[in-house]
Amino acid sequence: MTVVTPDFEAFRRELLAHCYRMLGTPDEAEDVVQETYLRAWRAYDRFEGRASLRSWLYRIATNACLTALEQRGRRPLPSGLGAPTSDPDAPPIAAEPGDLWPRPIPDALITPEDEDPAAIIAARDGVRLALIAGLQLLPPRQRAVLILREVLAFPASEVAEMLGTSIAAVKSTLQRARATLNTAPDVQELTEPEQRELLDRYMSAFMNSDLNALEQVLRDDAVIEPVPSRTWFAGKRTCVAFLRHVMGEPGEWHMTPTRANGQPAAITHYRGEPYGIAVLTAKSQGIARITVFGFPDLVERFAGAPANRTVTPG
Repeated sequence: MTVVTPDFEAFRRELLAHCYRMLGTPDEAEDVVQETYLRAWRAYDRFEGRASLRSWLYRIATNACLTALEQRGRRPLPSGLGAPTSDPDAPPIAAEPGDLWPRPIPDALITPEDEDPAAIIAARDGVRLALIAGLQLLPPRQRAVLILREVLAFPASEVAEMLGTSIAAVKSTLQRARATLNTAPDVQELTEPEQRELLDRYMSAFMNSDLNALEQVLRDDAVIEPVPSRTWFAGKRTCVAFLRHVMGEPGEWHMTPTRANGQPAAITHYRGEPYGIAVLTAKSQGIARITVFGFPDLVERFAGAPANRTVTPG
């Protein structure tokens, strides 16, 4: 008898993206994908084929994520913890013991390997930082339902089977999630080359300590979120005043371009040492949000990721 080996690996990138949406960090997501594959291999002889292999794997992955979420709290960005500060000169509010933070994910880990621009753009849209941050505000089961229905477009009947509940319960859970989280897509008005131009101007301004050039690239409604910190800043004037304290002298900052969460980003070193990743939300009239993840270990993760591809929609 010939034993057919299931092609689980074909689903790795999309399962990683799914677990990342649920959990908010690439490391946790990768661990859960590995756990998903282990469970799937052990149970494959009982897979009856009533659902597709893809749906079956998503069922295992989603429930593994829900189990992981029972053991720890949510991971909001600073803007999910309170109002922005009105004093850019005040010391930042330090993270509290037990605070958990989301982390960015390299585009190259979750975008499809094929060259279909539409598939790549869809994959990037599904991990935008605004979506990841919003999902962290939802209870775990609401998070799961919203992702499975709104992002992945699974039918309500399949979602009910995945979660061991009724279709009516799925619909009511989705309504509660929608009431908390605005799931309307953030329209990207800029092409990828235009986003890269804004990123280049941002990096050049920082590396040359040119505050005026940095001010010119920010929108009036710009936001800066430095993670890990409970402090964040809103409005160009406040953001520029804060940046005056951190910009330093020319040459102290070094940045190289990358992409994270479907957005332009910079791998950042300070005085020759790894600092973290800055992720930009680039819109018409400039940069709308700068989320700075001050975790030095991210530098190695992003530097070691495969090269990012430029995507031109057909």
